[in-house]
Amino acid sequence: MSGASGDGWVEGPDGARYWGRFGAAGLLVVSPEREVLLQHRVEWSHFGGTWGIPGGARNERETAVDAALREAHEEAGVPAEALEVRFTSTLDLGYWSYTTVAAAATHRFEPVVGDPESLELRWVAIEAVALLPLHPRFAEAWPALAERL
Repeated sequence: MSGASGDGWVEGPDGARYWGRFGAAGLLVVSPEREVLLQHRVEWSHFGGTWGIPGGARNERETAVDAALREAHEEAGVPAEALEVRFTSTLDLGYWSYTTVAAAATHRFEPVVGDPESLELRWVAIEAVALLPLHPRFAEAWPALAERL
Protein backbone atom coordinates (compact mmCIF):
# COMPACT_ATOMS: atom_id res chain seq x y z
CA MET A 1 0.00 0.00 0.00
CA SER A 2 1.32 3.42 -0.83
CA GLY A 3 1.48 6.25 1.68
CA ALA A 4 1.00 9.98 1.31
CA SER A 5 0.33 11.55 -2.05
CA GLY A 6 3.43 12.48 -3.99
CA ASP A 7 1.71 15.39 -5.74
CA GLY A 8 3.90 18.45 -5.39
CA TRP A 9 7.05 20.05 -6.73
CA VAL A 10 10.64 19.37 -5.74
CA GLU A 11 13.13 22.17 -6.36
CA GLY A 12 16.71 21.32 -7.18
CA PRO A 13 19.78 23.27 -6.06
CA ASP A 14 19.82 25.07 -9.44
CA GLY A 15 16.17 26.12 -9.10
CA ALA A 16 14.87 23.53 -11.59
CA ARG A 17 11.50 22.10 -10.57
CA TYR A 18 10.43 18.47 -10.85
CA TRP A 19 6.98 17.00 -10.24
CA GLY A 20 6.69 14.37 -7.53
CA ARG A 21 7.66 14.77 -3.88
CA PHE A 22 8.85 11.14 -3.81
CA GLY A 23 10.05 11.07 -7.43
CA ALA A 24 8.05 10.14 -10.50
CA ALA A 25 7.59 7.27 -12.92
CA GLY A 26 6.20 6.73 -16.39
CA LEU A 27 5.19 3.78 -18.54
CA LEU A 28 6.67 3.13 -21.97
CA VAL A 29 4.34 0.58 -23.58
CA VAL A 30 5.34 -1.26 -26.75
CA SER A 31 2.64 -2.94 -28.81
CA PRO A 32 3.12 -6.20 -30.73
CA GLU A 33 3.21 -3.99 -33.88
CA ARG A 34 6.35 -2.22 -32.54
CA GLU A 35 4.56 1.01 -31.71
CA VAL A 36 4.81 2.93 -28.45
CA LEU A 37 1.99 4.68 -26.64
CA LEU A 38 2.62 8.41 -26.38
CA GLN A 39 0.77 11.17 -24.58
CA HIS A 40 0.44 14.70 -26.00
CA ARG A 41 0.64 16.88 -22.90
CA VAL A 42 -1.78 19.78 -22.35
CA GLU A 43 -0.36 23.28 -22.65
CA TRP A 44 -0.74 24.13 -18.95
CA SER A 45 1.35 21.14 -17.84
CA HIS A 46 5.11 21.17 -17.28
CA PHE A 47 6.60 21.28 -20.80
CA GLY A 48 3.07 21.41 -22.17
CA GLY A 49 2.49 20.77 -25.85
CA THR A 50 5.19 18.11 -25.99
CA TRP A 51 4.89 14.34 -26.33
CA GLY A 52 5.94 11.89 -23.66
CA ILE A 53 4.70 8.82 -21.87
CA PRO A 54 1.89 8.52 -19.35
CA GLY A 55 3.21 8.91 -15.83
CA GLY A 56 3.42 11.10 -12.80
CA ALA A 57 4.29 11.47 -9.15
CA ARG A 58 5.10 8.45 -7.02
CA ASN A 59 3.28 8.22 -3.74
CA GLU A 60 5.18 7.63 -0.52
CA ARG A 61 6.35 3.98 -0.29
CA GLU A 62 5.05 3.24 -3.82
CA THR A 63 7.43 1.39 -6.11
CA ALA A 64 8.29 2.94 -9.45
CA VAL A 65 6.61 0.05 -11.30
CA ASP A 66 3.41 0.40 -9.26
CA ALA A 67 3.39 4.18 -9.79
CA ALA A 68 3.92 3.88 -13.54
CA LEU A 69 1.14 1.30 -13.88
CA ARG A 70 -1.24 3.36 -11.71
CA GLU A 71 -0.56 6.61 -13.55
CA ALA A 72 -0.84 4.99 -17.00
CA HIS A 73 -4.16 3.46 -16.04
CA GLU A 74 -5.46 6.79 -14.67
CA GLU A 75 -4.23 8.90 -17.60
CA ALA A 76 -4.60 6.52 -20.53
CA GLY A 77 -6.71 3.54 -19.49
CA VAL A 78 -3.72 1.19 -19.86
CA PRO A 79 -4.78 -2.28 -18.68
CA ALA A 80 -2.04 -3.60 -16.37
CA GLU A 81 -3.15 -7.20 -17.00
CA ALA A 82 -2.18 -6.80 -20.68
CA LEU A 83 1.43 -5.87 -19.88
CA GLU A 84 4.69 -7.66 -19.26
CA VAL A 85 7.27 -5.40 -17.60
CA ARG A 86 10.59 -5.73 -19.47
CA PHE A 87 12.98 -3.26 -17.82
CA THR A 88 13.31 -0.01 -15.90
CA SER A 89 15.59 2.96 -16.49
CA THR A 90 16.13 5.57 -13.78
CA LEU A 91 17.34 9.14 -13.92
CA ASP A 92 18.56 9.82 -10.37
CA LEU A 93 19.48 13.41 -9.52
CA GLY A 94 20.14 12.61 -5.86
CA TYR A 95 17.24 14.73 -4.58
CA TRP A 96 14.69 13.52 -7.17
CA SER A 97 14.37 10.57 -9.55
CA TYR A 98 12.32 9.52 -12.54
CA THR A 99 11.93 5.87 -13.52
CA THR A 100 10.81 4.80 -16.96
CA VAL A 101 9.13 1.41 -16.82
CA ALA A 102 9.17 -0.35 -20.20
CA ALA A 103 6.51 -2.97 -20.81
CA ALA A 104 5.37 -5.09 -23.72
CA ALA A 105 1.64 -5.23 -24.38
CA THR A 106 0.25 -8.69 -25.09
CA HIS A 107 -2.18 -7.03 -27.49
CA ARG A 108 -2.77 -3.56 -28.86
CA PHE A 109 -5.50 -1.81 -26.87
CA GLU A 110 -7.28 1.50 -27.39
CA PRO A 111 -5.97 4.09 -24.96
CA VAL A 112 -8.53 6.40 -23.37
CA VAL A 113 -7.86 9.95 -22.19
CA GLY A 114 -8.70 9.61 -18.52
CA ASP A 115 -7.81 13.00 -17.10
CA PRO A 116 -7.27 16.60 -18.20
CA GLU A 117 -3.47 16.18 -18.56
CA SER A 118 -3.66 14.79 -22.10
CA LEU A 119 -4.55 16.43 -25.38
CA GLU A 120 -4.25 13.11 -27.17
CA LEU A 121 -2.95 9.57 -26.81
CA ARG A 122 -1.46 7.88 -29.84
CA TRP A 123 0.35 4.70 -30.87
CA VAL A 124 3.50 5.82 -32.72
CA ALA A 125 5.92 3.66 -34.71
CA ILE A 126 9.24 3.41 -32.86
CA GLU A 127 11.01 4.90 -35.89
CA ALA A 128 8.72 7.98 -35.85
CA VAL A 129 8.95 8.91 -32.16
CA ALA A 130 11.94 11.25 -32.58
CA LEU A 131 10.05 13.20 -35.27
CA LEU A 132 7.58 14.55 -32.68
CA PRO A 133 8.23 17.51 -30.36
CA LEU A 134 9.18 15.47 -27.30
CA HIS A 135 9.29 16.41 -23.63
CA PRO A 136 12.95 17.46 -23.19
CA ARG A 137 13.86 14.75 -20.67
CA PHE A 138 12.08 12.08 -22.72
CA ALA A 139 13.95 13.29 -25.81
CA GLU A 140 17.25 12.88 -23.94
CA ALA A 141 16.35 9.37 -22.79
CA TRP A 142 14.69 8.17 -26.00
CA PRO A 143 17.76 6.96 -27.98
CA ALA A 144 18.90 4.65 -25.17
CA LEU A 145 15.34 3.48 -24.46
CA ALA A 146 14.68 2.79 -28.16
CA GLU A 147 17.84 0.70 -28.37
CA ARG A 148 16.64 -1.48 -25.48
CA LEU A 149 13.19 -1.99 -26.99
